[in-house]
Amino acid sequence: MLLDTQNLFSDAQAITATAASTNVVRFGKGDISFVPLLIQVVESFATLTSLTVTVQTATDSAFTTPVSLASVTVTAANLTTGTVLPISYIPKGNLGYMRIYYTVTGSNATAGKITAGVTAGVDISY
Repeated sequence: MLLDTQNLFSDAQAITATAASTNVVRFGKGDISFVPLLIQVVESFATLTSLTVTVQTATDSAFTTPVSLASVTVTAANLTTGTVLPISYIPKGNLGYMRIYYTVTGSNATAGKITAGVTAGVDISY
């Protein structure tokens, strides 16, 4: 996979509690649906029950009123190094800014990292 630092939401971001991606990507208003997206576990998760990963968009970079475009919940057993989560394209509905939002269920994670960003193409392994 080829990733561009300008289009990275998370770069080996530690997800130990519910949080937004480190970076917000500005796409400008307009329909940019079906742009390939990679969301991959780069360090196995420990101690949480599951992780919900949501693609969000908003009209401002502060995400004053975020809108969820796609979401997937993955159990801890499937959050192992190398797993690519099954949101493989940016969904329709762009409002100008996008981020990934990570919601931890159960105990906060003691380990686990994700890299997520726009890419040239994605093979789903989940």
